[in-house]
Amino acid sequence: MTGKLIVFEGGEGTGKTTQIRLLAAALDHDVLVTRQPGGTSLGQTLRGLLLDSPPGSISDRAEALLYAADRAQHVDEVIRPALTAGTTVISDRWVDSSLAYQAAGRGMDPAWVAELSRWATAGVQPDLTVLLDIDPAVGLARAARRGAADRLEAETLDFHHRVRWAYLRLAAANPSRYLVVDAALPVDAIAHLVHAYVFQITADRKAAA
Repeated sequence: MTGKLIVFEGGEGTGKTTQIRLLAAALDHDVLVTRQPGGTSLGQTLRGLLLDSPPGSISDRAEALLYAADRAQHVDEVIRPALTAGTTVISDRWVDSSLAYQAAGRGMDPAWVAELSRWATAGVQPDLTVLLDIDPAVGLARAARRGAADRLEAETLDFHHRVRWAYLRLAAANPSRYLVVDAALPVDAIAHLVHAYVFQITADRKAAA
């Protein structure tokens, strides 16, 4: 039996954490909620380095490699065993975050970032990616209300615009895998759209089995 992998993606302040919590509560079967970076003990250490280090303290290549290390451990220790056991896994971020932040945001070679990410995840791909999309200025203002900006939140507005457009290009290129939702909508409206879509594709796949 194989579980399903549902991933939430988006820029800063899009409300991923809230929507993940609401979806997990709405599903009526085994669910594992996790995140990248930080889904393992090693990942927690890497998350601290990646988000709490001062701006400019980590080179772009080192940053990409640290995210890949987090993903490799995450897949081996958490994701693959859960999927093999038939559990539905909901992850806050996946490979597309690196394609958006490191490739588009940092200007790194997207082919290299994609290959590194595929190797780190051993080819594991989401069954569904929910992209919560919002104007970066609005999202950053929301994030600022949570407290001091982390290393990525502190990047320029232009950086975050590049990240946003990269996500939208990825979604346009993979329409069967993506659900794009306006993150400026009320929380309950977003949840309704996400839940309806997840329940529909679940029913469709059961009917086709």
